[in-house]
Amino acid sequence: MSHVIADFEGLLSPDELEQVREMNTPFKIQKFLDSVIYPSGEENRSPVDVLRQSKAHCLDGGLFAATALRLLGYSPLIVDLQPDPGQDDDHVLALFKEFNCWGAVAKSNFSGLRFREPVYATIRELVLSYFNDFFNMKGQKTLRTCTAVINLEEFDDLHWMTTSSGVDAIEKYLKKATLTPLISEEQANYLSIVDERSFHAGTLGVNLEGVFKLD
Repeated sequence: MSHVIADFEGLLSPDELEQVREMNTPFKIQKFLDSVIYPSGEENRSPVDVLRQSKAHCLDGGLFAATALRLLGYSPLIVDLQPDPGQDDDHVLALFKEFNCWGAVAKSNFSGLRFREPVYATIRELVLSYFNDFFNMKGQKTLRTCTAVINLEEFDDLHWMTTSSGVDAIEKYLKKATLTPLISEEQANYLSIVDERSFHAGTLGVNLEGVFKLD
């Protein structure tokens, strides 16, 4: 057991440790993230805080999933999906690999931006599986770029698994990371608005009061 895993588990109560150990598959990690509240505000929570508060936004959830996957023997890998600035929020995926294919765990209020089974041969293929579901409240499809795969072991000295300051540092890194374009400008200009059925399916459970409605 690595010292960072030992440090993480050492902060947990027996009940919390049992709860984490019950998440013994990627899908069970996803089920936990689906059960917690998606809070308002910009406060970042460490994986320990997510477990104790039962709250997580996208970044919190992605790092919690990377931690839980790490406890299962996977490397703590993430990729950040990003829109054009000001058009939408970014979205963090925690990655895992089985059968030489990629899957993902993620926290989102949007139905289609969560779990992916490990059936994608490349990271690009996995990332683009989120394209049609990655839209803003105006119904615009906004996914444009993504980071390279990031191994969070590089941030272990910042104690990201146990402190919110470590999560803050990762957030700052993501805002400056080199981005890979996913579509061309011509393709972006060609995109259609999300149809009404897809919009409502994608935002199932989201509070839509006072926001754009599709005709």
